[in-house]
Formats: sequence, C-alpha cells, structure tokens
Amino acid sequence: MKVCVIQPYYSFDPKDTVTCFNDMVRLLDECDDSLDLIVLPEYSDIPAAQSSKAEFHASMDKYNAVIKEKAVAAAKRCNAIVFVNCAEKTETGYRNTTHAIDRSGNFVGKYFKAHPAPSEVKTEAQGGNELDVSYSYQFQEPYVIEIEGLRFGFMTCYDFYFYENFAPLARKDVDIIIGCSHQRTDTHEALSIINRFLCYNTNAYLIRSSVSLGETSGICGCSCVIAPDGKVLVDLKSQIGLGICEIDPKAKYFKPAGFQGKLKSHYEYIEEGRRPWLYRNGGASVLPFDEYLPYPRICAHRGFNTVAPENSMPAFGAAVALGAEEIEFDIWSTKDGVLVSSHDRNLERVSDGTGDVDERTYDELLALDFGVKYGEKFRGLKIATFEEILQKFAGRVIMNIHVKIWDKDFQDDKMEEIVALIKKYDAEKHVYFMTTNDRMIQKVQAYAPEIQCCVGWDGNVDPMSIVDRAIALKAYKVQLFKPYFNQETVDKAHAHGILCNVFWADDPEEARAYRKMGIDTILTNDYLSIKNALK
Repeated sequence: MKVCVIQPYYSFDPKDTVTCFNDMVRLLDECDDSLDLIVLPEYSDIPAAQSSKAEFHASMDKYNAVIKEKAVAAAKRCNAIVFVNCAEKTETGYRNTTHAIDRSGNFVGKYFKAHPAPSEVKTEAQGGNELDVSYSYQFQEPYVIEIEGLRFGFMTCYDFYFYENFAPLARKDVDIIIGCSHQRTDTHEALSIINRFLCYNTNAYLIRSSVSLGETSGICGCSCVIAPDGKVLVDLKSQIGLGICEIDPKAKYFKPAGFQGKLKSHYEYIEEGRRPWLYRNGGASVLPFDEYLPYPRICAHRGFNTVAPENSMPAFGAAVALGAEEIEFDIWSTKDGVLVSSHDRNLERVSDGTGDVDERTYDELLALDFGVKYGEKFRGLKIATFEEILQKFAGRVIMNIHVKIWDKDFQDDKMEEIVALIKKYDAEKHVYFMTTNDRMIQKVQAYAPEIQCCVGWDGNVDPMSIVDRAIALKAYKVQLFKPYFNQETVDKAHAHGILCNVFWADDPEEARAYRKMGIDTILTNDYLSIKNALK
C-alpha cells in the first residue's frame, strides 16, 4: 500500500488564509493514482490561525464544503482512500471531525476528536472558539472503521497526549491510526517520541499529517509514517510538501513477552501484568467533572436514606446505582483521628452506642451497630470511613462533603488529611466541601484552590446573609436552608455566578416549586421519588 501525508504551510497571520488554503489544495492536486491512501492535516478548513471566534467560524463556513469537494475529487482521481479533517456542523455547533472517504468518493466514516483541546471547549468570553463538544462527556469506545479489510483507528492532535487511550485502541486490533494534527507547540524530538510510542503500544502504523510553521521551524510539523516497531518511514519535519512511502499494513511487530517468553505484541505483554486499580479513575462509570455535569441536579442527602441507613455504604450505593448526580454525607473525626461518616455527633440516634463520635476510638465505633435501629435487615452494619466512601465511589458521583468538624471549629481541622485523601483517589474534580465556617472556606481556598467550596447556613435568618457571605468569599455554591431564603436570594446568587443548593425537599410538589425558583441542586432523603417527580 502506497500512503501519502500532506504537509502545507500554516501561517499565524489571518491575512494569509487564502494563500495557505490554495497552497494546501495545490499539494492535494499533486497526488496521483499511484497512491492508495492520502491524509490531510487537522482543520483543513482553517488553513491559517484566526484572531477571534468569529473569524475561526467564518473560515469553516467558507472552506468546509470546498475542502470536502476537493478531497472527494482526489479520492476519485487517485483511486485512493482519503482522510480529511474539517468541521462537521451539528444542531449544537461545529465539531472537530476527521472524515473517511473511500476510493469511489463516498463518505464512509467520521471521527469526532475524543479529547477536544481547551481552546475548542472554552467559550468566546474565555478566549476559546466554542465548538460542539457535547459528545465528549459520555463514555465511548475508540472509534474504528474497516475499509477494504483494514481496521482504521484515529487520533486528532490533543488526543496524542492521552497515553491511557493507547491501550483501549490496541484492544481494537487496528492496523492503521490516522492522525490529523497540529500540535503547534511541540518540538520535533517530542513529536517523534510521542508518535513512536503510540505505534509501539498499539502495534499499528501511524499516518499523521500536520502543518509546517516554516521550513526553519523546530516545532510542529513532523507529518510522518511510522511502523508498529517504532521505525520512522517518513518524517517531513518542517518541510512543505508530500511524504510518500510503501507499507504493508498487516505487518505487525512481535517480541518476546519477557525474558525467553513467547512472541507477542507489546500490548499483549503489558496486559498480562496490568493492574488497573493502581491508576486514575477512568472508564464507563466515571461521571464528567463537576464543572461539566449539567444542572439542575438532585443530591441524595445522606445517600438514599429512605431505603438504607443514612450515611452508610448501602445508602450511597443505592443512590449511585439509581443514577444520582450527587450524594451528600457528613464527616467527623474519631478520638484517634480516623475520618468517619455520621450526621450526628452523638451516637444514640444512629447506632446502638452512646456518647459522641469524637469521644470514641475507631475500634470502639466498629464494635457498635449502625444498622439495627433502622431495621433488622441492616443489623451488623458498620460505620463507614471517609476513605472507604472515596475508594468505592470516587469519580462515580459528585460528592457534597459536609465537614462537620469544620462547623464546630475543632482544634484539629484535619484539612490536609482530608484533601490528601481526595487527591489519593483522584476525586478533586468530583467533590466539593460544604461548611458553615467561613474561616475554613478561606483556609481551603488558599491550601487547595482546585477543590470548590459551598457556603452553609450559619443560623442567620436574613435571606440575603448567606449570599452576601458567598459573594465575599467568592464561593462556588450556597446551600440554602429552608425557610430562610426566597426568590430574591436565588436571583442574587445567580447574578454573581453562585450556584444554589437547597436543603431539603422530600415532597414532589415542593421540589417542583424549587425547580421553578431556579434552584440548581435539590437535596432529598427520598431520591427515587423526587427523581421521578422531576423527570
């Protein structure tokens, strides 16, 4: 199979857009019928940098249909498979898309960039180009298409940096990876490392097309063809033009799987010893980060505690299994410093013990029953530690963590330990702290600004007090406490970019009324009933 990568000149001056586009088309026109496969660079409909979102989208509007027509014509003229990256317009905006075109000029597949770059995600006000990235907030397998008996996988620009995606792609047994790219800040050395590493880990050929920032540039470019063993067959560096070579797409690289081991691909060897529980959160059950998960939401207060004891693993599990976006729970510290979950400081209502949580050691609490008072079926239930909750549910649900020791201004606030546990389980973007203690919010904001804070009700019956505190603290959320808030409270919070929780609603009509008020998250003890009522 004879393959070709096209590397045109890319200018940072928008005035060069027409020239850059024409030069790219000229290179495409140089392709002939000796070729079997042609790859064009990322954003072939935006051939030069644009200075604003409006110009970025205007370029797509102007060149999108044109470059598709040129790619189809090239496929027919050269009798070749062509891959062109240009926008796909959807009902919700443009998507960064790699289109597959067969030898007859038919569109036979489309790949939406799995990891949209920050510049594509950000709004215009944030300095971004505001593309449609809605598809990227849900689980999806690596996209693979088969053409003429060959299995094609895809990576686009920013995708190349997510090495954890290499293994899922390898599992798909792809023959060729199509890489339409820019990567305008990476050196040639760095790009070579990334690209060869990809091929070695996936046992596939990489055919990657990028752009040249000028023939003397030491960054970007590197349109290439690389074999499964990491051998570089073509690397244009910063050269402008075509990179052409012959490949055998079914040729794979096998090596001994360990000393004197059987011949296997590198991926197969790695899979023999993989320990996925050592890694970051990942996979189909992981929610989008808190900042991306849409509102309005329902938060299972103390878990789904109408079916299982509050602040217990069964209550949290029931809520998560039923699709709760958030759970809320409370944490205290035992006498010997173990962080545990209990709403009450006193043990009498929630267990068969007496005294306060912080007056007992963890071992003493383990001797108590935290289920029997709820029902005989829960006899023997043990108190849950904060770490156990994180270990089981981190990344699977947003956690509204009410740190009760902060409300009570404990001498040992254990802030460093709490933050360290959250980081240990890779949950910084899936949690937020709730407390009534403004001093602690300021302390957390200084120590761990990546973890958001929610301002809790401190007993002041003035409906505006909690919002004024949140504004002063530049807080993320307020947790309103009925009946000490009104519509004006909610409106003022929203006017300052502050989200509103409300504690609490177990009655469907009350929950509906809160939705009409614009409440962002409703805390409830009866999760499923309120979820069904608010569908």
